[in-house]
Amino acid sequence: MAFLSKAFFILAASTYVLCRLCKGKEARQRILLAASYLFYAWWDVRFLTLLIVQTTLAYGLALRIETERAKGRTERARILLAAGCTGCLLVLGFFKYFHFFLDTLMPLTGKTALSDFYIILPMEISFYTFQALSYLIDVYRENLTARRSYQKIALYISFFPQLVAGPIVRAGDFLPQLDRDVSMTRERFEEGIQIFIYGMIKKIVIADRLSVCVDSVFAAPACFGGLSILLAVLSYPIQLYCDFAGYSDMAIGTARILGYDLCMNFNLPFLAGNPSEFWHRWHISLSEWLQDYLYIPLGGNRMGTVRTAVNTMITMLLGGLWHGADWTFVAWGGINGLALAIHKWLKQRRKRNGTEKPDGYGMPCYFDVSVYLLYQDLFPGTEL
Repeated sequence: MAFLSKAFFILAASTYVLCRLCKGKEARQRILLAASYLFYAWWDVRFLTLLIVQTTLAYGLALRIETERAKGRTERARILLAAGCTGCLLVLGFFKYFHFFLDTLMPLTGKTALSDFYIILPMEISFYTFQALSYLIDVYRENLTARRSYQKIALYISFFPQLVAGPIVRAGDFLPQLDRDVSMTRERFEEGIQIFIYGMIKKIVIADRLSVCVDSVFAAPACFGGLSILLAVLSYPIQLYCDFAGYSDMAIGTARILGYDLCMNFNLPFLAGNPSEFWHRWHISLSEWLQDYLYIPLGGNRMGTVRTAVNTMITMLLGGLWHGADWTFVAWGGINGLALAIHKWLKQRRKRNGTEKPDGYGMPCYFDVSVYLLYQDLFPGTEL
């Protein structure tokens, strides 16, 4: 079910009215959960079972992990966490990356027996898998109390406004909202409508219009002149941003109307002055997720320059693969990882030499690869 469809508007409006008519938070949450499952089943009802299995796995294991930790059995809790993470990632890997690994291995082995074997990718499995993983990890780290209510965990993982394109919701941000009776006020309704319309304008007026030109040029570049190709290349990041950020705004607006707050996912990323700042502005929920659950556990920047660069590359390569099962996404992640590693290395070098400058160099960028910083270090005292 797409956001900009009659079915979605009917579902959202009906859910809002029913929630306003209900006075108790438990009844409202049941309505929201039913709406979320209907939203997901609308695309393919068969994969609703997969969503429920992921939810049940996270719910049951989180309770067991908390119990084991309370009894001082940390090793058992760690084994349960590993089992839960492995299970979630295996499901994600099978549905999203089976064909990717198959297409990669087949040319090496010369076998084609499974080349026609087709697996349907469940809608937004990456988003709700990451949310289930963060819940398990936060409970293990004792940053969060495991909820006894299955309904709350199910609603957290399947909340329909953010199922299409995020943002990736943290259990620590969303579950406390389920513990209290949220307010569906007129002010929140008006704010939600404004945010939704803002996202809709990004998507329909800007992204969809630019895609007509960009797609035409990219489909047959030989038919266009140099200026048209240049404009298409410059327009594509804007199209991508407005498409993705538009969906995020519509999700945030819908949630606000229903009484819930979702995190900001984009913050003027093209005004970033360096790669690090860019990734604090672009797809913020994913960047923070990768930082907290992958980069920092790998060692972050606490283990020297080389290890910091390695950790950065691993994080960005996996981040690229998360976006899509294709080597182009891996390459994209590698380019951004290299840009981040160079920027961090140059920043540390400047700090050691006493020539550190504040973040942000007044240099708006699309995907800054630190060429400006590199030029300054190679040719000190000069300006571009």
